[in-house]
Amino acid sequence: MSATSPTGLREQAGKIIAVHLNYRSRAAQRGRTPAQPSYFFKPTSSLAAAGSELERPAGTELLAFEGEIALIIGRTTRRVSPEAGWAAVSGVTAANDFGLYDLRAADKGSNVRSKGGDGFTPVGPGVLPAADLDPDALRVRTWLNGELVQEGTTDDLLFSFGRLIADLSQLMTLEPGDIILTGTPAGSSVTQPGDTVEVEVDAPTAPGAPSTGRLVTRITEGSIPFGDFGTKPSVDDHQRAEAWGTPPEPAWTLSDELRSKLASVATATLSSQLRKRGLNNVSIDGLTSTRPGTKVVGTARTLRYIPNREDLFATRGGGYNAQKRAFDAVGPGEVLVIEARGERSSGTVGDVLALRAQVNGAAGIVTDGG
Repeated sequence: MSATSPTGLREQAGKIIAVHLNYRSRAAQRGRTPAQPSYFFKPTSSLAAAGSELERPAGTELLAFEGEIALIIGRTTRRVSPEAGWAAVSGVTAANDFGLYDLRAADKGSNVRSKGGDGFTPVGPGVLPAADLDPDALRVRTWLNGELVQEGTTDDLLFSFGRLIADLSQLMTLEPGDIILTGTPAGSSVTQPGDTVEVEVDAPTAPGAPSTGRLVTRITEGSIPFGDFGTKPSVDDHQRAEAWGTPPEPAWTLSDELRSKLASVATATLSSQLRKRGLNNVSIDGLTSTRPGTKVVGTARTLRYIPNREDLFATRGGGYNAQKRAFDAVGPGEVLVIEARGERSSGTVGDVLALRAQVNGAAGIVTDGG
């Protein structure tokens, strides 16, 4: 591969290796900081040139962009030190490590389908000669429909480029044309059909501020659905949060002070305050206490019973079912609330299950069932 042109990438790149997490800003967004780098492969068939279109497959919703700095290996490299790793790089270009979160569950961590689709790795348009660059003074930026959404510099890296090359070359030979995607900074998010995503890598403090130019990718909508002969796309709230870049909400805790205040107020007063706030369906009527006069205050976990379904009970009712898991999940100071639609023969709690909750430190159990 020429150090100044990405022409013929698919033919010349023997392998594409991508780093999972490598920017401190991204690690903070994810809520985890790795002690060592980890990697995954992308097929060379995923490469695409600047100005190309990328199809979001039919029936999917979470196609995410990740602007990255791509290193192009210029010579055969095996067992080099971190200090010598950068010398193996002939050029630097911009890359967009697209990923389809709808297929992450199917991949089971491999990223084969979620990040290996045709066109999922556009690179270019220009390649900067590595010999002219300071690897610690590079910048990557991403624009979504003209708005700057990602910006990161290599002084924010967890693992230097030389370290990545040294680590990889311990076990495998890096060959001319191989591409290493070095991670994305915070700001990665979801793109929609009709969007335009642009990525640029530059060296703003170097003489002339050399730049790769903007790597432009236009997103289109696919029309061919996935077949029944493979795992189909699926998403949940966790995948949506990961794809959109929403940080996880901190766990809510019930302080001792608030617990004491709640315990000092009559239940009728609390109910009245809730109704004033428009919350009219947050109570269970017709309950009797096994310890009259005792008040239970704690964070609630809710287990809801559904009408009897013989077909579901046959496959899910036995063994370590949802009921047993719910009782085991209750922690210190928590209350297990069981909604059984007032069905007294539902068997929501027994001595053994109640003992499990007590051993776990539960504050109490509330049930409108039997």
